[in-house]
Amino acid sequence: MWTTLARLLTRRAVSWAVLVLALLASGALISLAPDLKAQDDPTASLPAAAQSTEVSRRQQDLPSGQLNPALVVYSRPGGKLSAEDVAALTARGPELAALALGGRVSPPQVSPDQAAALVVVPLSGAVPSEQTTASVKALRATLATGLPDGVRAQVTGGAGFSTDLSSAFDGADVTLLATTAGVVALLLLLTYRSPLLWLVPLAVVGAADQVTASLVAWVSQHTDVPIDASTNGIVSVLVFGAGTDYALLLIARYREELRRTADRRAAMRHALATAGPAIGASGATVVLALLTLLLATFGGSRAIGVGGAIGIVVALVFGLVVLPAALVVCPRQIFWPLVPRVVEPGQTAEVGGRGWRRIGLATTRRPWAVITASVLVLLALSAGTLSTGFGLSQADTFRTKAESVEGLKTLSASFPAGLVSPVVVMTEPDRVAAVTAAATAVPGVDQARPGESTASLAEVDVVITAAPNTDASYATVRALRTAVAAADPNAAVGGSVATTLDARDASVRDLKLIAPLILALVFVVLVVLLRALVAPVVLILTVILSFFAALGAGSLAFTYLLGFPALDYQVPLLSFLFLVALGVDYNIFLVSRAREETETHGTRDGILNALAVTGGVITSAGILLAAVFTVLGVLPVIVLTEIGIIVGVGVLLDTLLVRTVLVPALVHVLDDRFWAPGHLSRLRPRHALAGAPDAGAATVAGDQAAPRRAL
Repeated sequence: MWTTLARLLTRRAVSWAVLVLALLASGALISLAPDLKAQDDPTASLPAAAQSTEVSRRQQDLPSGQLNPALVVYSRPGGKLSAEDVAALTARGPELAALALGGRVSPPQVSPDQAAALVVVPLSGAVPSEQTTASVKALRATLATGLPDGVRAQVTGGAGFSTDLSSAFDGADVTLLATTAGVVALLLLLTYRSPLLWLVPLAVVGAADQVTASLVAWVSQHTDVPIDASTNGIVSVLVFGAGTDYALLLIARYREELRRTADRRAAMRHALATAGPAIGASGATVVLALLTLLLATFGGSRAIGVGGAIGIVVALVFGLVVLPAALVVCPRQIFWPLVPRVVEPGQTAEVGGRGWRRIGLATTRRPWAVITASVLVLLALSAGTLSTGFGLSQADTFRTKAESVEGLKTLSASFPAGLVSPVVVMTEPDRVAAVTAAATAVPGVDQARPGESTASLAEVDVVITAAPNTDASYATVRALRTAVAAADPNAAVGGSVATTLDARDASVRDLKLIAPLILALVFVVLVVLLRALVAPVVLILTVILSFFAALGAGSLAFTYLLGFPALDYQVPLLSFLFLVALGVDYNIFLVSRAREETETHGTRDGILNALAVTGGVITSAGILLAAVFTVLGVLPVIVLTEIGIIVGVGVLLDTLLVRTVLVPALVHVLDDRFWAPGHLSRLRPRHALAGAPDAGAATVAGDQAAPRRAL
């Protein structure tokens, strides 16, 4: 299949036709794509069966169900509000009412310590998020003038938070794209040291990214997958990182083949036929791993799974179809000034780089010492997970200051904790008294009182004593759900604290279910690719160890360097997926080449040759992927920064430690047993039988006569 594809793509007419078709199809998709339909409902990502989701659904049928209130918090920093301040704020009621749905706002409610006052401004909850954002901005503009001297106003609540979240991503896609493209361009320049060559893979990967964004926008419009701006950011980074890696690996093999033949089309045929299977296998592994997220109960994870799978498929198509066509229409001089020259038959050409061969030789001299030191380093870094906290509250969402977050802090400092984030119980009108009594009797509940009602629905507002999003608040919500279920089996407990609790439970459940599936999937792919059992087990164990090391190192950095309060509950699963699926790629490229080298040179010399040949390009690919994921830090959301840093650290560990020294040392110790029970574990190397020359060098004529090696 790969040989047929390579022969087809390298024909002169076909290569030009592929480029024209790719240009026209990409342009049509990008120009006709709809706008991204982003989900900003906090419960949109939760399981449909979650009680907080049910409460949100039932609240839509209440008189205020179509409301999205903005909370205006007045305060005098460092002091108290005077009676004159409160009178002046009350007088501004009609001014704010002009912006409110129904033209009514609540009078200022002064906190017990008189340090703050709260005014509720009802806004419509049935309008697009853009209209809510415009209303909040108009409210903030109105509040910016006419306040008593020394008094400040902050707009928070659901409307304020969604506005700040939307504003945080204003222009973020352009910033992310520009930063990512800049990082990729710089690293390609450093890798190829050519003023021309880097433009080809960058253009191809950039087109793949834009096509992916268009397809994801179509998905957001025609499905209920809760895709948002953060999903788009992760998918874009994934496409750039993986797509550029595939380009680096293909171009490295193409350059190698250009030294064997003067015909660049023949060189590309050999490069694609040999590198294509490994690239395709690694891409398929990532796609299948991403698709396991469809089993997640947390909607945000499903969205990343769908978007990421689309992105990797597009990156594979562009990397294995469009990129080869683009390269073969360019002359050999595209590599200038380091144009690969054909080595004449009979001349000796060293297999791989000398530096990487020296590293391999040093590793195999004392393999047990290398294994012990590597494992100890990884375990030491993994110890950072012991002090890791989990769970980010709404106030911990942003890395930068946001008015809604600051306003929430002002509220929390002056009003009772439970009043800031009330718990809501939805029940039936004839069960209100029983539910209220049951809720009041729960330890940790300060008060429970009936709220709005209709002929078939009733609301009970519950104020708890624990601070929101703490273990104590979660324990109270669980106890409350048990208590009200006895009074009304159909009752549902929701609110912001319950929503966070349900999100945490969904993320933990997804991690327990999906992480083993990803490992099993990667194991099966490795077994099929390597036709062995021991090798896949060894590779899987090294990737798991590097994941925990990356998680621990990231946790230490977040706690002691960046001051983040905790890890978001989504971070472990997504980091695990990216590190296992992407991290094992480098081992696939290394061990696939080692498998081919083993048939000729034996296991120990085979892994040395594989490290020497693939060391430079895989290291470049790993550094590039790590840098691209770290670019997520330009976005102002903590969860994206955490994912970017953990994946970046993990990829570097895989590239520079696990793949470079630990895996070669393990292969050296296991020797032929590494390939058990496959035929390579029982195969004597050809050079041992035929007296072939040293594995470190080979003649060009011999290389051309030998079977083509897979990357």
